[in-house]
Amino acid sequence: MKKLLRYLKDYRKESVLGPLFKLLEATLELFVPLVVAAIIDTGIGNQDRSYVVKMCFVLVLLGIIGLAFSITAQYFAAKAAVGFVTKIRHVLFAHIQKLSYAELDTQGTSTLITRMTSDMNQVQNGVNLTLRLLLRSPFVVIGAMIMAFTIDVKAALVFAVGIPALAVVVFGIMLACIPLYRKVQNRLDKVLGLTRENLMGVRVLRAFCKEKEEESEFQKQNQVLTDTQKFVGRISALLNPLTYVIINVAIIALIWVGAIRVDMGIITQGAVVALYNYMSQILTELIKLANLIINITKSVACGNRIQSVLEVEPSITDGNADGKTSGAMEERKESAKLDEMQEKNSDNQNGAGNASEYSVVFEHAGIRYPQAAEEAISGIDLKVKKGQTIGIIGGTGSGKSSMVNLIPRFYDCSSGAVYVDGKDVKEYGLEDLRERIGVVPQKSVLFAGTIRSNMQWGKPDATEEEIFEALEIAQAKEVVLKKEDGLDTEVEQGGKNFSGGQRQRLTIARALVKKPEILILDDSSSALDFATDAALRMAIGAMEDKPTLFIVSQRTSAIQYADQIVVLDDGNVVGLGTHEELMDSCEVYREIYESQYKKSK
Repeated sequence: MKKLLRYLKDYRKESVLGPLFKLLEATLELFVPLVVAAIIDTGIGNQDRSYVVKMCFVLVLLGIIGLAFSITAQYFAAKAAVGFVTKIRHVLFAHIQKLSYAELDTQGTSTLITRMTSDMNQVQNGVNLTLRLLLRSPFVVIGAMIMAFTIDVKAALVFAVGIPALAVVVFGIMLACIPLYRKVQNRLDKVLGLTRENLMGVRVLRAFCKEKEEESEFQKQNQVLTDTQKFVGRISALLNPLTYVIINVAIIALIWVGAIRVDMGIITQGAVVALYNYMSQILTELIKLANLIINITKSVACGNRIQSVLEVEPSITDGNADGKTSGAMEERKESAKLDEMQEKNSDNQNGAGNASEYSVVFEHAGIRYPQAAEEAISGIDLKVKKGQTIGIIGGTGSGKSSMVNLIPRFYDCSSGAVYVDGKDVKEYGLEDLRERIGVVPQKSVLFAGTIRSNMQWGKPDATEEEIFEALEIAQAKEVVLKKEDGLDTEVEQGGKNFSGGQRQRLTIARALVKKPEILILDDSSSALDFATDAALRMAIGAMEDKPTLFIVSQRTSAIQYADQIVVLDDGNVVGLGTHEELMDSCEVYREIYESQYKKSK
């Protein structure tokens, strides 16, 4: 949490003025019992109505000025707290964007959402309360005790006995509650995670009639959270009765001692009332301080959880030392053409192959996921010429997606290397590398906005003509033309107002708009019928600047005309060649093909 406080430095003025105005308000509050004592002793005692009225105006004035100080303090505290948390939220979101798939898999989506929402709110609340009350409450407690001793030392000795007893109860209960509040926060995480999982997988739940089981599991986790909260509530509920018992005993002792000393003529009735008011102020402030410390503790715990995410070092860093990218797509393509002309005359052949000949090269590439005992894929060797189509097929979990995810560096190789245009992908700036690559993932994701805004993700200045060209290649043109608003048709969150097939075609079009050098279709046509899928592949193959194409698919029909087909089994390449070659030499490929196209007997 301490590391997060550096984001408060831009709000130094507010962090000083907030507590300062609160202390000014507290100072005025300490004078109120003295004014009341004066009203009793002088005004009422002498039956001086004008004095009573005058002092009542003084009380009103103190109240108005105190309210102004309090509102001002609240303004500065809120400004600092909101600004502080806004900055942290931006920093956390930016940091999450830098994390590789590996870190995102480890952290978990629901956990990151909790950090961005409820944890942030708790930190904001804690900072706000700290700026307003952390100095005020001790100031009032100490100030009230000092004022009591200035009135009468012997009567104030009751404070010296009662306040420590009160503090023991208040802070004892607080210390007992702090670890329990941490448990509550962790169990809240579990409930939120379970809720998210159920909402995301609601169709699967209903398909398998698992609603009752999930309701039962949710009830169980929710009950654990509720029981913990109730237990904390029971302990914290002891605070009020115990403190009021102590304070009332102290007040009885104070009035008793005060009455004796009034009878002896040492102090006045007004002084006893003032002492009583100071005792009440101390009680109120100690309870406020206890609640404040509990809130601060919860905020610190939430701040530490946020900090733990910020401390996760991205395993994938920008390859460019200066962090700069190559600039516009057109400039990059011109540069690539010049490089190609130069490299045609070069005899420097390394493991990556000649950059003018090979678009992508896998050299003994392998990947091990975090906390995994073995590599998910290993020893991948593949050389892909520019403009070639590569099919990747294999059983579930064989490593197809893992293999293509190495090209744009969604994951980094744990062994070997991947080269793009003869250069190790780790040497590229991430933005530069990914500008060259169009990726259509397994899960089609559209973002809230319009079809046009989604199409312009890869190229913000894409014209309507360029967008429709990409839509036509992706077999999505009719999807747009059928909509009344065309490209300006609203897209709901997640693209839920489109069918699965429409979403897939639109996401393919989005990747094509940027005219990538390398296009990766990661099982992205699974919702398309065979005819549409075939038309899509033909249209991509007929493109003027045909990209190097990687097609990950479970269908042999989608890849059988590829220039090379990679067959994966349990993370290893068990076949590499054309469809005809693999039918003769690769048993795994032949089995997959025959399972989909059984020969009639």
